Amino acid sequence: MAKKIRELKQLLRRTGFQEIPGKGSHTNWIHPLYTGKITVSGKDGADAKSYQEKDVLRAIQEVEEKKNDEQS
Repeated sequence: MAKKIRELKQLLRRTGFQEIPGKGSHTNWIHPLYTGKITVSGKDGADAKSYQEKDVLRAIQEVEEKKNDEQS
């Protein structure tokens, strides 16, 4: 079952991403340990597209790996 857009936003917030408003239903997310930004589009109650889930999970994984590298 697809995640909701609000669930993706919660995952990003928990990882430490900061939200920057975009146009319309778009929000941009940045993190000091992540190169670039993630754009999430859609209303909170809408189902997320598979590519959106993959992008968010990939970004979270990159941040987690960089956190672990810093701790080592």
